[in-house]
Amino acid sequence: MPVHMRIDRRFRRARWLAALASLATFVQAGAAALDEDFLIAVANDRVAQVRDFLARGADPNAVDAIGDPALVVAARAGNANTVEALLAARANVNGHNRFGDTAIMVAALSGNLPIVRLLRARGASVENAGWTPLIYAATGGHDAVVGYLLAEGASINAASPNGTTALMMAVREGKGATVELLIGKGADVNHRNQNGASALEWALRGNEKKMAEQLRRAGARG
Repeated sequence: MPVHMRIDRRFRRARWLAALASLATFVQAGAAALDEDFLIAVANDRVAQVRDFLARGADPNAVDAIGDPALVVAARAGNANTVEALLAARANVNGHNRFGDTAIMVAALSGNLPIVRLLRARGASVENAGWTPLIYAATGGHDAVVGYLLAEGASINAASPNGTTALMMAVREGKGATVELLIGKGADVNHRNQNGASALEWALRGNEKKMAEQLRRAGARG
């Protein structure tokens, strides 16, 4: 083949590859813009728009600028209809953000039992490698969520990475009713975290005399 023909073929191939690269870049930019608008709709519970974006190809597992999956964004905001739309689009019900939080965890932290139930019905785990939905619910003193999670099999003595349990967080946050609930369900009143602190010590440090007496009656030592 003559040299000029080989050069021409190479030139045409290079132009074709460049066109493909440009098209790929255009498609990626379009997808990114779609997901950005989609996440704005998720955050604002614009469920009709959310469904429209999903139908147009928005990723139900799209992640926002701070690393929260769409389902976590919707659950934190209490947007139950949007949560349902995302689940119907097969969003990952156990997807984590960069802190390890799942949608059911952030719903538990805010005490949103309907969303907790909805997520659980779609397979959300009541356990987690780290902080758990139960610990989060106890932190906020959300007893209805605490009771529901325990009924669903959540481990009452599950500990966070630093060894803190649901009972300890309820004590720390001064949630007396939650402390009573957890004690009644058999929480370990003598568990200590990595720093050697116990629920009773935290109650005494916080001058929570009634709470300290609750713990002592349940067998807390120290």
